[in-house]
Amino acid sequence: MSVKVGILGATGYTGLELIRLLINHPHMELAFAGSQSSRGKKLKEVFPFLEGFREGNLTLEDYENIPPDLELLFLALPHEVSMDIAPQLLEKGFKVVDLSGAYRFKNLPDYEFFYGFKHTYPEVLQKAVYGLTEVFRKEIKKAPLVANPGCYPTATLLALYPLLKNPDLLEEETISVVGLSAVSGAGRGLKQHFHFPEMADNMFAYKVTMHRHIPEMEFIAGSLTQREVRFRFTPAVVPIDRGMLSIVTVRVKKTNLRELYRETYKSEEFVRVVDYPPKSKEVSRTNYCFVYPSYDERTQKVVIVSAIDNLVKGASGQALQNANLMLGLDEGEGLRGLIPSAV
Repeated sequence: MSVKVGILGATGYTGLELIRLLINHPHMELAFAGSQSSRGKKLKEVFPFLEGFREGNLTLEDYENIPPDLELLFLALPHEVSMDIAPQLLEKGFKVVDLSGAYRFKNLPDYEFFYGFKHTYPEVLQKAVYGLTEVFRKEIKKAPLVANPGCYPTATLLALYPLLKNPDLLEEETISVVGLSAVSGAGRGLKQHFHFPEMADNMFAYKVTMHRHIPEMEFIAGSLTQREVRFRFTPAVVPIDRGMLSIVTVRVKKTNLRELYRETYKSEEFVRVVDYPPKSKEVSRTNYCFVYPSYDERTQKVVIVSAIDNLVKGASGQALQNANLMLGLDEGEGLRGLIPSAV
């Protein structure tokens, strides 16, 4: 028997990716698709390739028309919209996986500084569980509200986790990160910088020192190490449709790095420690994170490269992984057998 779930914000990139994954999920049924911009249309009218799939016949509904027999809702909504809707859904007894940044960290002033809005649900914020599955699995299983991590934090924190888990190895409190993201990370809305003539054969850094994922990474890293951690984070966009690399540099005490990483991730289905710098295409359209740790003898610093698909492990795939846990299902259901588009 299938568990009924719904998506609010079903016509954005992360909503569409959730639909793609749920079509083949053996124990979840997409029973509700919400959209303010396309309400009244069938999903197959917005996405013609869904013709012939059961999900394509779903009518996009207003957010107020959620049927009561759903068990869980995915929120693929703007941050402020999710902030307001999540508490209402929790009061009605729904489990919630929120793909926005509205509930990812606890420091209220950072929402105003980095996101530009005042967080008005501090009591809900304190109860939200951060959905980095490999790190907070136990807490996610019991959570009514999971804040799905951002794409850059997913790639970066998985690259760092074996070191954050052993904080005595860290010899500096400022971690340098360069993040390379596909154009889809900017969302489905029209933006001049991401039009084809602007983006083709081009790449550029953006939101240098001010990216909204900085407080998220610092909060989680600080929680894991029980010390203040700062990130010197430089994001850049590259002309590909999906994919992400995170390149992390930090000074650490000398250790058997490869053994540390392999031991940390030996039981993890979706994190692979590799012996070479991974390519984005190797994880494209999958829920995998490939991690390559290396030690620079000359500078005595660790350089870790991680690769994910920003729309899958960096968003909808991890959201489904978390939903599986929240509903008591096998964590990998609906995520196995996803093959990279190319190598």
